[in-house]
Amino acid sequence: MNLHKLILTNNACFKAGKTIKPKGIMVHSTGVNNPYLSRYVGPNDGLLGKNRYNNHWNKDKPGGRQVCVHAFIGKLANEKIATYQTLPWNYRGWHCGSGKKGSGNDAHIGFEICEDNLSDVTYFMAVYKQAVELCVYLCKKYGLNENNIICHSEGYKLGIASNHADVMHWFPKHGKSMDTFRNEVRKLLNVKDAIDKTE
Repeated sequence: MNLHKLILTNNACFKAGKTIKPKGIMVHSTGVNNPYLSRYVGPNDGLLGKNRYNNHWNKDKPGGRQVCVHAFIGKLANEKIATYQTLPWNYRGWHCGSGKKGSGNDAHIGFEICEDNLSDVTYFMAVYKQAVELCVYLCKKYGLNENNIICHSEGYKLGIASNHADVMHWFPKHGKSMDTFRNEVRKLLNVKDAIDKTE
């Protein structure tokens, strides 16, 4: 995993400073055709590249909305895939709605995968791999497992997130589902557990 950190300290969510005990992970995707991290993460740290519209999420209320996630996965300026942590992992994010329908914010770490046009297999497989590795990292950090991982659309079905389709409008286009995703997290967790026991 190519993990970097740029905390969105100007976002009202960060300023609120509310913390959670993470009990799950919620996978999101951005819903727009822009795979570049600089669209959401800023200012430019030398790797992200310039956001010419200055519309990243390191603002009080990006686009007038109360939104913030713990991480983004997408392209750097040099086209390489990376993950950027944008909130402390134990902060309460604003990623799955408000009120009762957003109660997933109280227990879930949420991250966004930057979408492209949804048809590039190479890009999809690269960000999918990063997402699996991020979940393995977070599972190890917080004592979670693959069963604690859901996507936004699953959160809606559980009554803890707003009505969004992500990521099930994208994953199946490339032969993946949240079940395959969780299975790959499980396999990697088991491998890492085996390595840890032999060291």
